[in-house]
This record gives sequence, structure tokens and C-alpha cells, in this order.
Amino acid sequence: MTATEITDPAVADAIVQAVRAWIDTDVIGKADDFEHADDFPQVMFDQMCAFGLFGATIAPEYGGLGLDATTYARIIEELSRGWMSLAGIVNTHKIAATMITRYGTDDQRASLLPRMVDGSFRAAFSLSEPDAGSDTRSMRCKAVRDGDEWIVNGTKMWVTNGVRASLVMLLAKTADDEVTCFLVEKEPGNTSGGITASKKIDKLGYRGLETVEMSYVDHRVPHSSILGGDDGIGHGLRYALSALELGRINIAARAVGVAQAALDDALAYAKERETFGKPIAHHQAISFKLAEMATKVHAARLVTYDAARKYDAGERIDLDAGMAKLFASEAAFEVAMDAVRIHGGNGFTTEYRVERYLRDTPLMIIGEGTNEIQKMVIARKLLAESG
Repeated sequence: MTATEITDPAVADAIVQAVRAWIDTDVIGKADDFEHADDFPQVMFDQMCAFGLFGATIAPEYGGLGLDATTYARIIEELSRGWMSLAGIVNTHKIAATMITRYGTDDQRASLLPRMVDGSFRAAFSLSEPDAGSDTRSMRCKAVRDGDEWIVNGTKMWVTNGVRASLVMLLAKTADDEVTCFLVEKEPGNTSGGITASKKIDKLGYRGLETVEMSYVDHRVPHSSILGGDDGIGHGLRYALSALELGRINIAARAVGVAQAALDDALAYAKERETFGKPIAHHQAISFKLAEMATKVHAARLVTYDAARKYDAGERIDLDAGMAKLFASEAAFEVAMDAVRIHGGNGFTTEYRVERYLRDTPLMIIGEGTNEIQKMVIARKLLAESG
């Protein structure tokens, strides 16, 4: 697939349709087995690799598909409609690829990006710590230079794909409390050197992929592992926050997918379940709820795609991505809750998928910067623009 082909809307649509068909056939109805057991869906992962999703946004010159953000958001929506955890398997990888593409040296791009396109060399993103979530300046993980190496010590939290990853985008404090990003390579499925997966984090939702606490004890990395080379020292936080703006579009797209799944299941159930001699969809209380749910899903999709299109046009998206993430995630939670209410007592059982949607939606409210942080960012931007 050439760079010219991937800009063709028909080609982009064909890719999205292929993913959608796979979700309908092989994911919906099968994901619950993996989700409830909290097992990694290897067969689904293999199919994602076959689709080329791990190289979706990597440029064709490195072997990737080079898809734009709008098409990628549509793919993430479809994955999340089937099972939101599938989007998580690829998201941290994409954040890493974005950071390397934007800020890596020529050698780093040439060395890492071709290995990242087929899923065999996966990446994790590591910023948060036990005492440093939204307050990123409070991180304690430190890297001290020792000749041509850096010695890393500290603990990181919420590392999705941390164990299976071959590359960790590690944010650590260097001299003068500046934050630098290190490209830490390790053996997948295991830890190495001074790296240990010190704790597996059990979660309310977002199951089937590992989220771990990772500890670094005198772990040595070469000086060449600094993202951006010498020019990258002290700029890691700026690099990460820039990539997380695009990550918020990803979170918004996930929310749209989960909300759509909740709406689909609620509609189907409301047409089948009968009370007082007719399907509950024909009772005004339920029909009004369905109308509100559909409106929220549609609005969330529009604001998400709008942010993605602005990103593709090269516009600044801190405001738009924040709004998309805020609105879509809150809408997804509300729609999932309404789907549970429409299912009544059945919605409280694991026999129906709506309970999973409700458990998954809080992640979008918290992840990639809590919604409270998004409101601060949005308000700050609005005040600045108003003079």
C-alpha cells in the first residue's frame, strides 16, 4: 500500500469496513470469555497484527499504513464497539510511535519504527507513578548519568502492556528536576536487568490485557536511548503531553465505540423484551431514553471526528481534543448506565454485555488526563482566547 493509496477515502473506508466485519463476526459474542477470565486474547491480537493495526499511523517509508488520525479514530471506535480492551492493546504502542516519529533522531526512527509495524515489537508508555498522576511534576523516578549510560531508579504505575512490551517510553527526572524520555528496550513477556513487574493491577474493567506496576532498580540504559538524542534532555514531558493530545482523540473514539455498543444492545433488548403486552421499546419511558442515548452517541462521534480532522489539517488541538475526550467519555458512561437500566435486572448480570460496558466506561473518564483536568485545560484555553 503506497502513501498515495492511503489518502484515498475509498481505501480508508475499506480498511474500516474490514475491521468492522471482523468485530461483528469474531469479537462480539466471544470477548466476554476473555474479559471475565482476564485472559489475553492472543487470537484477536494475531488478527490485529494481520490487519497491520500496529503500524496504522506509522509512515509507509517505515513499512506502516500511514493512516490519518480520522481513519484511525474510526478503527478505534470499531475495536471498542467489540471490546474496548482491544483498543488498549494498540493505544500505548501508537503513542510511542507518535513520539518517536515526531521527536526521535533519524537513527531512532530508522531503528525502531520498522520493527513496530507488525506487532512483534510492541511499546508501552510509562509516565504515571504511585504519587504522581495528574501532577506529573511530582514524579520521583530518576535517571543519573554514568559515562555513556544512565542509571534509572523508581517505580511506575498503570503501565498497560508493560510485561509484553519490547519497548517502554519511560519518563524520568534527570538533572535540575527536568523530565527526559528514555527508550528502554527489554525482552517481551519478561523483565530484564533492573526492571521488574512489581505488581499486577486488578481492575474494575479494561480486562484481558495486563496493567502493571514496574520498578527500576539501578537499571542501566545507553545514552543513545534518550528520545531525540542530546536535544531531548529535559524535554520528555513536553514530548509526552504532545502525544497525549492525540491520545485523547483515541480515548474519545473508544468512548464512542462503547457507547454505540451499549445503544445497539439496548435497542435489541427493548424490541424483544415485552411488558404489559408490548415490547418495552414502545413504552414512552424507554423510547425517550433510547432517543437521548442515540443523540449522545451521535454528538460524541461528531466532536471526536472534528478533533481528528483538525489534527489531520495541522491545527492545534489541545482545546478540541480535551472537549472530545470530556464529552465522549461522560456520554459513554451515561449511555452505558441507561443500557443497564433498560435491561433491568438482566443488566446486572454477566449474562448480558451491558454490565461490561458500564465497567469499562470509567477508564475513559480517568485515562489520558482526568476529566477534571480536561475542564481546567478547556477553561484555560477559553480564557486565553477571549483575551
